[in-house]
Amino acid sequence: MSEERLYSISEVAAVFGLTVAALRFYEDRGLVRHSERRGRVRQYSREDLARLAYAQLWHEDGMLTLTETSAIVDSERVVDRLELIAAQRDAMLEKIQKMRGAVAVLDHMLGCRTDRALDCPMTGDYIRGRVDATLDGTPHTTDFWPSSG
Repeated sequence: MSEERLYSISEVAAVFGLTVAALRFYEDRGLVRHSERRGRVRQYSREDLARLAYAQLWHEDGMLTLTETSAIVDSERVVDRLELIAAQRDAMLEKIQKMRGAVAVLDHMLGCRTDRALDCPMTGDYIRGRVDATLDGTPHTTDFWPSSG
């Protein structure tokens, strides 16, 4: 029976596109574990590498924070995992919607050819409304884009 090949921390870091320090940090966070040490060098099994790849799926591909990634990686029940994933997905969809609005504002500003931004009818109206609301002590609730309808 052959012994399973183990991979050194520097080998793992190199093939996974991490620094050794980042891999140690992932270990400190509990995202990955090493199987054993040979001397002072941490050694990782294929199972350890699978856990690292799983963490990278959530952190890099899923764009989750390390805290969010840890919560999902450590979840033991599918119900808990799905709840975490759904919450992250909903938050991302909200961010995407805000980013679409931001891109639209930037596109408008790129197309605005006045020397002074406040001379643009839409931008000027928005800025004046925001200043008025601030000075009146009322929340500024109007969006940059006029409501359609």
